[in-house]
Amino acid sequence: MERSEYEYNKIQESPAKMDSSIKYQLLIVACINIGQIIVGYSVGWSAPIIPKLQDNSTSPLPEPITDLQASWVGSLLYIGAMIGPYVTGILSNLIGRKPCLMIGGCLNILSYVLVITTKNVATVMVLRVMSGLGMGITTVCNLVYVGEIASTHIRGILLTSTGIVGITGTLIVYAVVPYVSYVETGYIALAVSIAHVVGLFFVPESPVYYAMKGHEIKAAKTLNLLGRSADLSKILETFAQKKGVASSKIKDWIEIFTIKSNRMSLFITFTLGSLQQTSGVAVVLFFATTIFQLAGSTIRPDLATIIIGVTRLVSSIIAPTFVERSGRKILLLISMAACALSLAILGLYFYLDRIQSAAVESIGWLPLVALIVYFFSYEAGFGTIPNAIVGEMFRANVRSNGSALAITLTWLVGFGLTASFTTMIEVLGGDVTFWIFGSTCVVAFFFTYFLVPETKGKTLNEIQEMMS
Repeated sequence: MERSEYEYNKIQESPAKMDSSIKYQLLIVACINIGQIIVGYSVGWSAPIIPKLQDNSTSPLPEPITDLQASWVGSLLYIGAMIGPYVTGILSNLIGRKPCLMIGGCLNILSYVLVITTKNVATVMVLRVMSGLGMGITTVCNLVYVGEIASTHIRGILLTSTGIVGITGTLIVYAVVPYVSYVETGYIALAVSIAHVVGLFFVPESPVYYAMKGHEIKAAKTLNLLGRSADLSKILETFAQKKGVASSKIKDWIEIFTIKSNRMSLFITFTLGSLQQTSGVAVVLFFATTIFQLAGSTIRPDLATIIIGVTRLVSSIIAPTFVERSGRKILLLISMAACALSLAILGLYFYLDRIQSAAVESIGWLPLVALIVYFFSYEAGFGTIPNAIVGEMFRANVRSNGSALAITLTWLVGFGLTASFTTMIEVLGGDVTFWIFGSTCVVAFFFTYFLVPETKGKTLNEIQEMMS
């Protein structure tokens, strides 16, 4: 039998209790973020693996893969990734956020078991789709879950931390994978994936899910552990109208488009995500080694990718440092402007190379410098803050579905871009290709300036009121 709200409000947090609760939130997010290491690992895996698969001495396959097959190895990750969020959208409101996290973790384990047992190119294609599926479920569920358990004053920091840890996973790929065998890359990821699933046993279910299902006592107990008992009445009020009534899955999907705040949330998150993808980040991550080979850079490709990985990790720390101090919007604007400039410079290098300018020989270092500036700028804002914004948008009953729809539409753009990258280079040349990416950053700058709201210091309910 459920208790009255009077009984819930007896729970008071002392300063010591609040400090303990914040540490508990940090511990939960640490367990969650082990999965983000695998997300980053999966994203970067193809860059050093493609050269291995094209070399008979390092490939487990009977013959080297073709350039077309290489592009599919890079882009097929997006196929699974586009399906994953819908699994989250359906199951997270049905069985809970925590079981969805477990499903994503188990899929990651299975995909890297396939890496270890690879015998033919079909297996590589299947494991990339499966890896994408685990990545899609993990990414969306992490954003939804962290957004729901975090206290308002640290929510931005915890949400951006998921992006930072993902970058760490990619850095591990760049720093380690070039120097180990194909099969050993699977063992590394498998060990981390198992640690992720074990860690998930120690995290609680989201209090928002409990409230959604009418389990007020469980919601109250979880909020108390999180140091957020004061938020109980607001969370329960959100679902008061649905108490005793089975939630309509179709109605939840319809509300994404019929309620103004949800509609605006979808428009903003999808547009930001699409502009993020068309800035060329996925192309550079998936084909980093290939890009340096194409550019004829004097810096060794494997060394250049490690430098880029370190740059991404260091610069990504800027976002959580300032996101609750300066706000989301100003960081985005500065980041986008710097990305546009660095991509314009990279395009200029490819132009000089195409016209066989004598200057190219003396500036072989320029592609690396341009990409260092690009990634430093990108990860300081453009690469991490849109994910945090996704975790803050949408009403509670459609947050999983809305986040899934926004991210999968974004990844559809990313899939199209990565699948067509080699064609773009052949038809348009490296100069025009990277100038297009730079122009996208300019469009993103003006979109953010005029249409993206500032969410710093606002509760999830206040954000929805603002979007209305």
